[in-house]
Amino acid sequence: MYNTGPYGGIKMATATVSEKGWVVIPAEYRRRHHIVPGQKVEIVDYGESIGIIPSLDKPVLKARGVLGGDKSLTEALLEERKEQRQRENDR
Repeated sequence: MYNTGPYGGIKMATATVSEKGWVVIPAEYRRRHHIVPGQKVEIVDYGESIGIIPSLDKPVLKARGVLGGDKSLTEALLEERKEQRQRENDR
């Protein structure tokens, strides 16, 4: 069932596509990537191949803090706008 295939050591599994286009994701991959029944997945077309990527429930919340820094971009923008208004008022 598992092989390294043409992608240089990347773990792969073989699945069969049903007449309806259904593909079963092997249990090992569902567990590893926390895919549960009813969850949506993204199908990504890489040109020569496709990938299945678990969808995030709330992508904005999951991505929060990814860029690091002491404050959020919103806070930085609001602070910059406040300083800009102050400079305009001082003229």
